[in-house]
Amino acid sequence: MFRTRLISGIVLVVCALALIITGGNVLLVSTLLLSIIGLYELMKALKMEKTAIAYISYLMTLFYYLNLKFRWISNPVVYTIIFLIVILAAYVLGFPKYSALNVMGGFFGFFYVSAMLSFIYLTRDIPVKGKYYVWLIFLCAWGSDTFAYCAGRLFGKHKMAPVLSPKKTVEGALGGIIGAALLTMGYSYYFKMQLNFQPRELILIGVIGAVGALVSMIGDLAASAIKREYDIKDYGKLIPGHGGVLDRFDSIIITAPIVYFLALTLVHRI
Repeated sequence: MFRTRLISGIVLVVCALALIITGGNVLLVSTLLLSIIGLYELMKALKMEKTAIAYISYLMTLFYYLNLKFRWISNPVVYTIIFLIVILAAYVLGFPKYSALNVMGGFFGFFYVSAMLSFIYLTRDIPVKGKYYVWLIFLCAWGSDTFAYCAGRLFGKHKMAPVLSPKKTVEGALGGIIGAALLTMGYSYYFKMQLNFQPRELILIGVIGAVGALVSMIGDLAASAIKREYDIKDYGKLIPGHGGVLDRFDSIIITAPIVYFLALTLVHRI
C-alpha cells in the first residue's frame, strides 16, 4: 500500500507540475475535469449522482468553466441566480421525485467542488506573477499536512477533533501552520527576483501561508465529516492509494480561493 501510495503521489506531483507550468487552456480543461469528477464523487456520496439535479450541476460546472474563458457573464451573482433558478425548476417540475435536500446538495456541491477548485486556474491566471502565486496553494495545503503529521507524531498530546479525527492534535495543527508559513516564505525568498518582493512582502506571504494552512485543515476535516456522516471510506478510487479527487484535493478546495484573494489583497495592493 505504501509503495502504491508513493508512486501515485509522485505521478500526481509530476502531473500537477506539467499542468500548472503550462497553464492557459490546458490548466482550465484539466481543472474542469477534476471538478466534474470531484462533483460526481460528492453526488455519489449523497446518493444522487444520477439524478437530474446532479446532471444540472455537472452542466452548470461546464458552463461555469467556459464562462471563465469567454466571460459571457461578468457578475458571479448573476450566474448564481441563474443556477438557482434552473435547479429549482427541476425540483418543482419533478416534485415529489426530488427532495429539498437534493436541491441543497446539488447547489452546495457545485460551489464546494467546482467553483472552489477553479481558483487554481484563476490564481495561475493572475497577470505576470500568477505562475508563482499558484504554488502557494499547494505549499499551504500539502505542506501544512506534512508538517502537521511530523509535529503531531513528535509532540502531539492534545486531541483537536477527537470524535471526527482522533489522530489529529493541536500540536500537530500548530506545527502545520508554522511549517507552512516558513515554507511559503522560503519559496517566495527563492523567487524574490521574479516576484520583485520587498522584505515586508515576504512577511505577508508568511501570513498567507499560515492562514492557508489553517483553512486547509478545516477543508480536510470537513471532507472527513461528510464521509463519516455518509459512512464511506473514500470518495473514489481514481488515485491508487489516495482515493478519489476529493480525498486528495479536500484541503486544496478550501485553500485555493483563500490564497487567491489574500494574494490580491496583501501583495498587489502594497
